[in-house]
Formats: sequence, C-alpha cells, structure tokens
Amino acid sequence: MKETFSHETVLLQEAVMRLAPQSSGIYVDATMGGGGHTRKLLEVSAPHGTVIALDQDERAIEAAKSWQGAYEGRLYVIRANFREITTVLQERGIQKINGLLCDLGVSSPQLDEADRGFSYQHDAPLDMRMDRRIKQSAKDLLERLDASKLADLFWRYGEERWAKRIAEFIVTERARRPIVNTGDLVEVIKKAVPQGARKDGPHPGKRVFQALRIAVNDELGALESLLEQLPDLLAPQANAAIITFHSLEDRIVKQFFAAQAITCVCPPRSPICTCGHQARFTVVTRKPVLPSAQELSKNPRARSAKLRVAQRK
Repeated sequence: MKETFSHETVLLQEAVMRLAPQSSGIYVDATMGGGGHTRKLLEVSAPHGTVIALDQDERAIEAAKSWQGAYEGRLYVIRANFREITTVLQERGIQKINGLLCDLGVSSPQLDEADRGFSYQHDAPLDMRMDRRIKQSAKDLLERLDASKLADLFWRYGEERWAKRIAEFIVTERARRPIVNTGDLVEVIKKAVPQGARKDGPHPGKRVFQALRIAVNDELGALESLLEQLPDLLAPQANAAIITFHSLEDRIVKQFFAAQAITCVCPPRSPICTCGHQARFTVVTRKPVLPSAQELSKNPRARSAKLRVAQRK
C-alpha cells in the first residue's frame, strides 16, 4: 500500500508561472512536499523540461513513488535539505538551473499526523523534526536549555511577548516532571500566559511551537544558506520564487533580494559612481503576491503565505 502525503498546494499558479518554465529548462522544487508545485512545473515545461525535487522528509519521498513514474526521465526526487542544493546539482553534473521554487510552509501531513509533534492541537511526543535523521528533537531542547536561552529562543523565533515567563514556568515544571508530550507543553504555556491575554488572538502555544520547530530544524539558517547559493546556481534571466509563511522568513528573503538588486554601493555623498558594483538580481515582485480570496476559502492555512520573486541578471 502506497503511503499518502496529501497537501493543499499554496499559490500554485502564481509561483510556477512566474518561473516561466520552458521545455529546454532545468528547474528545482526545493521543497517537494506533496508534489503540487513539482507536478505543475513538469506539466508546464513539457515535453522535455527537467525538474529536480528535494525534500528532507522521508514520508514525502516515499509518497512520491506513487506518481513519479509518470515523469520518468524528467523528474529526479532526492531526499535532501535545500541547503545542500549545490552538492545535489554538482553530483548530477548540473552547473546552472533555469528556475527555483521554494515553499517554506510546513506541510499538512506534518501538522496533521499527530506522531510528528508539530501541532499543539494533538497530544503527541515533542518531536518536530522534519528530517528524522536530525538527532535533536523539541523535547531535547526543552530539557537542555536554561530559562534565559529558552526565553531568547521563544522571542527570537516566535516573537512571543510572554517568552521569559513561559521559559521560567518550563524550567520549574521540568524540575518536577519531564515535559515529553505536546500536551505537557501546552499545559505549561497556558499556566504561564495570563488568562486575560488568552482571550483573544491565536492559540497561546502557537508562537512557542513555531519557535521550537524553527530551532529544531534550523529553518532560518537553511534559508540563508539557500539564498547565498542562488547567484551561482541560477542561469541569466532565471527566476527564484520563494513562498514564506511568517515575518522572520519574509524579512530574510525581502532583504536578500533587495541587497542583491543594489546597483551602486558608493558613499551617499559621492558625486558620481565609481564603485563598479553590479546588481546580481532584479526584484520582480515589488510587493509580495498574496493568496486570492478564492484560494483562502478553500485553504485557510494559506492566509499567511507571501510569494517573492527575483530574476538573475
């Protein structure tokens, strides 16, 4: 029986069509997930376009076996984190690609399968590893870090206003009993966050769970690594389309594209440009592309998605 990995693809048309796939091109879907973007890339780049699809989740790789055979010779499914993209391409003799798509959202199966430990909605072991080969889980982080480091983590990656108080409650609670399940953590968070602050807004555990997930998987470090590699990987006129889901990711992508599009780095008071600096990218989307009302009605999880696109000069 084939394993399923069903996921509602976000900004499908908007992201794929901005890569302008051609039949002669080589494209990378850096976050295959359920394969929605991958298959659309293959469809639009038919009959000869090649797609390299990466995913670090073994369940996504296993599920792809049920459909990848239809694209034999054009699709290569590889288990790898996208920070390894240069190595993956070099191992296959690929020097340049004609477009890259990266959807940084957590896939629906990862959220909905309780045993993954990503969601505060299900009681499950505190895992949160997208790649089970990673040694450190969310439970390990909660056991190892002191109150100061936990508070910094919750604030830096979750922008949690009650970070210090939650961290202190966690340290107190773990001295009494181990915090091993998502339900244990939610219970502590609810004790730490004043009742008045829990009346409005999202679930009180949302930001802490986000912070732990980002830390466990080094998500921001991986994103920065991917962006640093893009100038050397993209062929001239090739586009990079990146979908983010929270302000931390979006800020990194926005600032990177803006910095790469700068044409002059002379001091502001210089009368003429003498730096000889050349921009490496052109920003295609001055403002992020957001999901349509129609898409949001079908998939509420897309509500925080933002698509930014830049083109290699």
